[in-house]
Amino acid sequence: MWDVLVIGAGAAGLLAAIRAAELGRRVLVLEKNRKPGVKILMSGGTRCNLTHATDKWGIIKAFGEQGNFLHSALAALSPGDLVDLFEAEGVATKTEETGKVFPVSNKAVDVLDALLRRFRRSGANLALDEGATQITRSEDVFLVQTPVRALRGQRLIITTGGQSYPGSGTTGDGYGWAQALGHTIVPTRPALVPLTSGAAWIKALKGVTIPDVNVRLHERLTHATPLNSLPTSRRPIAERRGSFLFTHFGLSGPAVLDISRAVTGHSRPALLQLSCDFLPNVPMDRLAAQLQSESATAGKKHVAAILSQWAPRRLSEALLEQTGISLDRRGAELSRSERQTLVNALKGVAIPLSGALGFEKAEVTAGGVLRDEVDSRTMQSKLIPGLYFAGEVLDLDGPIGGYNFQSAFSTGWLAGTSV
Repeated sequence: MWDVLVIGAGAAGLLAAIRAAELGRRVLVLEKNRKPGVKILMSGGTRCNLTHATDKWGIIKAFGEQGNFLHSALAALSPGDLVDLFEAEGVATKTEETGKVFPVSNKAVDVLDALLRRFRRSGANLALDEGATQITRSEDVFLVQTPVRALRGQRLIITTGGQSYPGSGTTGDGYGWAQALGHTIVPTRPALVPLTSGAAWIKALKGVTIPDVNVRLHERLTHATPLNSLPTSRRPIAERRGSFLFTHFGLSGPAVLDISRAVTGHSRPALLQLSCDFLPNVPMDRLAAQLQSESATAGKKHVAAILSQWAPRRLSEALLEQTGISLDRRGAELSRSERQTLVNALKGVAIPLSGALGFEKAEVTAGGVLRDEVDSRTMQSKLIPGLYFAGEVLDLDGPIGGYNFQSAFSTGWLAGTSV
């Protein structure tokens, strides 16, 4: 009989086990992989974006309507507390311009090693290459079957993650167990995932990166919406600003990833389009005046060369083609209406979407265990005493930038405190 059984040795599970063991509980963590923390090692391009340089309220705001659920978890372990925890284990951290917090070493393995050092000191136990195959409850005791033995626990914490990056072992196992124990599962879908587009001109731009783009998501009124037209004044479904990348399948980069949950949650994603402002710091009237001035003073220059001072040359040429302006045209030859068309394209070209890549390329999972059935003050189930949830298995998904790791660490810490 264990005081606490934890299913899943990821960010949430390791910290839950550490906290529970340090409070005197006899803890066993089951991990079906041969190594713990596989997703930690993959995250942030193997650099591991631990958290974001903000306070509790910044995390709550970033999660939007989901944020209220995190009040108690963040009170138990704030971003500052998390940084202190790792620095106490010898992992120096740094904050990048975007607000993302990384280890100074840029090595995710340092983050995992720190967790495992504290895990070993806590006295918690870890069983690797041993996943749960069945979970039931009888007479206030949780019965967990593995391929090699039957285990009993007074408390059970499910920290199996979602379905994103299934190659790391997160294949959605926890949803079935939660459902079998009586919980509701909000339908899952990929989030923080690249978007796809069938437009040939988008794919031809693969590899082009733009550091600051404002992206708005709209429904297309018809399939025939002109690609060079600004969207209507209707309020966008979602809007984000950040780095932007053209790929061979469509679009990626932080701005695109952040907006993707609205695409995967839409009933007909193929009827959506992105309106992209490639110069969010330059008002439209100022851009129009600058283009007019450049076209007059450098009239012998090809228009693509003039536009390349504001956008990469390949993108400039693609926008000319989409607006029907010949690549041979020179600045002095542009009419007033053509200049305005180019301004409109730079400030709001519409890119048709066909959907998104799947869980294999998603950083997180939207959906999961219904939050209303979990007590946010303890992470304990409101339906089953002694059952706890933490991390991505919950219906919790935040934007890119370390927010999701903070959520996993904080909910894990609170669950470990509460058992």
